[in-house]
Amino acid sequence: MSFREVKPEELTMNPFTKIGKEWLITAGNEEKCNTMTASWGAMGVMWGKNAVTVYIRPQRYTKEFVDREETFTISVLGEDYRKALNYCGTVSGKGIDKITEAGLTPYFVDGTAGIQEADMIMVCKKMYHDTIKPECFDETENDTKWYPQKDYHTMYIAEIQKVLVRE
Repeated sequence: MSFREVKPEELTMNPFTKIGKEWLITAGNEEKCNTMTASWGAMGVMWGKNAVTVYIRPQRYTKEFVDREETFTISVLGEDYRKALNYCGTVSGKGIDKITEAGLTPYFVDGTAGIQEADMIMVCKKMYHDTIKPECFDETENDTKWYPQKDYHTMYIAEIQKVLVRE
């Protein structure tokens, strides 16, 4: 199984299905890494760069890796990996090797980790992060609906530095 690099502008995927149902955020290195399913995010252009925005709650173990490292990956897996995606969205990797337990394999690229079984891996370099602030909601019901425990996501805006697609 190998990958080839493509330009972000060449992507033809539907971000609404990929972000909402099929992507994992992975961070770390060959010593230790972790992954999580994320269903909130965006893709576009920010500060003149191709970018992604991802959101991670404070209690997620993967957040420690994303905070510590300069880069992380987004790995897009197809429906064949629905069970693994569900597992990675509900189980913490704090006390186990979650990637292996999910039946997946780490793929190391450019000093970070992705998922070898992915159809596409985006290597992303952090450019900005901040915690969602309740006082900034224009639709105040979002605070009570999505944050009853007041565990506000950290938003990360990252440059897409490399896109690898399965050959």
